[in-house]
Amino acid sequence: MKVDIKSILLKRHFQKSRVLLPVLGLLSLIWFLIRVIPKPSRATYPCMRVAAPMASGFVLWLIGLSATIFSFRKMKVLFLSSSYGYATCVLLFMMASLVYTLNQGSIYSFAFGYDSNNIKNLPDSLRETVTPNLPIGEARGINPGAVVWVWNPDATNENCTNKYYGKEGAPADENDDAWFLSKNNNQNVIDSMLSAGLKALTKQSTDHKAWDAIFSYFNLKKHSREEGYADSEKIFIKINATSAWLGNINARGEHIQNKFYGLVETSPQVILSLLRQLVNNYGIPQKNISIGDPLKNIYNNSYTLWHHEFPDVHYIGYDGDAAGKGREKAIPTTKDIIFYSDKGKVMGSAVADKIYTVMNEADYLINVPSLKAHALAGISTFAKNHFGSHAREHAVHLHAGLVTHQDGNPIRHDSCMYRVQVDLMGHEKLGGNQVLFLLDALWAGGEAVDPPTKWDLEPFNYDWTSSIFLSQDMVAIESVAFDFLNAEYNGGYDSHDQPKAYFPQMKGTTDYLRQAASSDYWPAGLIYNPENDGTPIRSLGVNEHWNNPINKQYTRNLGTGDGINLIFIDQRTTGIKKDEKDIRPQIFTLYQNYPNPFNQSTNIRFHLTQRALVELAIYDLTGRIIVNLGYEAKNVGIHNITWDGTNHKSEKVASGNYIYTVKVYRGAHKFVQSGKMTLLK
Repeated sequence: MKVDIKSILLKRHFQKSRVLLPVLGLLSLIWFLIRVIPKPSRATYPCMRVAAPMASGFVLWLIGLSATIFSFRKMKVLFLSSSYGYATCVLLFMMASLVYTLNQGSIYSFAFGYDSNNIKNLPDSLRETVTPNLPIGEARGINPGAVVWVWNPDATNENCTNKYYGKEGAPADENDDAWFLSKNNNQNVIDSMLSAGLKALTKQSTDHKAWDAIFSYFNLKKHSREEGYADSEKIFIKINATSAWLGNINARGEHIQNKFYGLVETSPQVILSLLRQLVNNYGIPQKNISIGDPLKNIYNNSYTLWHHEFPDVHYIGYDGDAAGKGREKAIPTTKDIIFYSDKGKVMGSAVADKIYTVMNEADYLINVPSLKAHALAGISTFAKNHFGSHAREHAVHLHAGLVTHQDGNPIRHDSCMYRVQVDLMGHEKLGGNQVLFLLDALWAGGEAVDPPTKWDLEPFNYDWTSSIFLSQDMVAIESVAFDFLNAEYNGGYDSHDQPKAYFPQMKGTTDYLRQAASSDYWPAGLIYNPENDGTPIRSLGVNEHWNNPINKQYTRNLGTGDGINLIFIDQRTTGIKKDEKDIRPQIFTLYQNYPNPFNQSTNIRFHLTQRALVELAIYDLTGRIIVNLGYEAKNVGIHNITWDGTNHKSEKVASGNYIYTVKVYRGAHKFVQSGKMTLLK
C-alpha cells in the first residue's frame, strides 16, 4: 500500500475500528522515532505530520491504560484492608482513567482528516461566504464564460443500491450493484447528453463541427494558429480513479469487495461516450489517444468497456500489467516539470515534481473528474484531479497547500494564501494543456472516499445528479461546481434524514478560484510561475457565484455582466412520469410571500388540493438552511405560515434576500416549489 492510503483514504474508516488503534499507534511511534531521532528536521515532513498525532495519541492511551490498571490493583488492596474512603477515591480515579483511555481514540481520528461529529459544529466564522454575481477575471471560450449543464435522470438507475453482496475481500461479481456498472447507466442517453453539450458549448450544428471549433479555439489561444486537430497529435484523457490501487484491485483488474468499493470516480460510460466522439465522430486515430489516472490503475469494468470498441487506445496504469492485462505502465519524466510557486515556504520540501511522460508528451489534455466535495480542499474537480498527475507515490506533500491539512480543522481559511491548485491549473502541461473541461456529474459525492449520494437540490429532488458539465473556461466550470456542491453539502440533513457532509462550506475553499481568475488576489510577494521560467500565469478564466440555488443565474444569464453563462439543457425523456406530470398542478400551488419586502414578519401561503406531508424551510442565498418552519401533514385548503425573520436559534437574521422552499410529499411523489423574499431593517 502507498502512504496516501493511510493518510487520506483510511481517514474515516479507522475511526470505526478502535481495536486497530493501539497497534497503529505503536507502529506510528516506532516509525516516528526511527525516522526523526537520526534527523530531527524530518519531523516537518508530511508523512511525519501524519504519524505524530497518532504516536502521541498512543502514548496518552498507554498512560491512561496503565493508570487504570494501577488504580484497579490499588483499589483491591484498600478494600481488603477496609480503607473504604481511600478505596472510593481510587475507584473514582480509576473510572476517570478508564473514560479517558476509551475516548483517546479520537486523537487518532485527527490524523486521518475529519471528525464527522463536528460537521454540525462548524462555526459561522469558519464558513465560506461568497458574493453572488460579482465576476472576477477574464471569461474564456468560443462562447465566453459558458458552462453547459446537461441533465437527464434517465442516464442513471434511480434504484441502484451501490452495494456488494459477496464476501468481504473477494472479487466483485455480476451480482453486485455498483453505480459504475453498465446496468446502472444508460449509454445511449449519456451519448446523447455529451453530443448536446458539445453543440451547445460551441454553437455548432454537428459533433464534428463542435470538435473542430474546440481544437481551433485552443490552438489559436495557445499556439496562435487557428486550426483543428492534426493526425499526428496525441491526446491524454485524465480520469479520476481514487480507489484503484493494488489491494483494492487484484492482478486480474477486478474490484475487491471492501469499504472502498463504489466510491465516486469518473464514470466509465462518460469516457466511452468521449471516445466515441473523438474517434467515431471526429476521426482521431485510436493509437493517438491515452487514458488513465497515472497514480492509480484501471479496473476491469472500465477497461473491458473501452477496449471492446477501442482496442488500439493506450490504457495507462501505475502498476501496468500488475493490475490487469492490457494496461501500460505510467513512466515518470526524468526531470522535474512542475515547480510550486511557494518555493517551500508553505509545503516545505515539496518544491517541484516530475509528471508522467504520457502527459508531458501530449499535445492535448482532456480532464474528466467527478463531481465531489473534499475534506481537505472543500471540493474536488479539475484542479484537485491533478493531484494524480505528478509522479510521486502519493499526494500528501501537496496537502499543506489546501484549506486543511490532516487534522481536519480549517487551519488555512484566510483569503490570499498560497493555494497549490493555482499552480496545477496554470501549468502549461496540466491545466494549460486542457482542450476541453468535461465534468462527470452522473454520480456525485460528499467526499473523495465516499460513495455517491442522491441530491435534494432542485431539480434532482432526491435522485442521482445524472448530469454532465462542459466548458472551455476552467475557472468558470470549477466555480459552478462549487456552487452546486456548496448548496447540497451544507452540513444539514437530506430529505431522508441522513447527514450531509459540510466540506464546501469551509472558509477558504474558493480562495484558489479567485487567485486563478485574477492576480489581484495572489498572496503578497508571491508570483504563480509553475514552469519556473520567469513568466507569471495570466487570468485562467472567470470566477463568479450564482444568485441563489433556486434560480442558478450568473451575470450573463441576467444580462448584467460579463461573467459566467450557465446553459441548462433539460434532456429528460421519461424522467417525469406521466402521473407526476398530471398530478403536480392539481395538488400544490405556492404563492408569493406577503408583504415582500418585509420588516418584522412575512406570510408564506400555499394551497393543497389533497392531504399531504409538507415541509417548509428558509435558506440563505448560499443554500445554507436558516430555519425549518414545519414538517407535518396538512389538510386540503390554503395554509399560511408566518416567518418572523429569525433563525433556528431564534436570533434575528441580517437584512438581505432569502429563499423559502415548500416540499410536498404525496405517496411516492415529491414536489418542490420555491420563492425569493427580501428582509429589510
